Amino acid sequence: MIIMPIKEGENIERALKKFKRKFEKTGVLKELRSRQQFRKPSERKRRDMERAVYVEGLRREENE
Repeated sequence: MIIMPIKEGENIERALKKFKRKFEKTGVLKELRSRQQFRKPSERKRRDMERAVYVEGLRREENE
């Protein structure tokens, strides 16, 4: 459960923005979306490997 202390006289728009940011950091929505579709473990491994290769390529380009 996310607790957002609101200061006296704080703008509601600002408080809502802080709440949304905190909610994003918890990863609840990301986990919910991932649970909506079942992925086989082999498929998940392949996707993770592709992502790792891509990130490694970006790092190598950055260092060159």
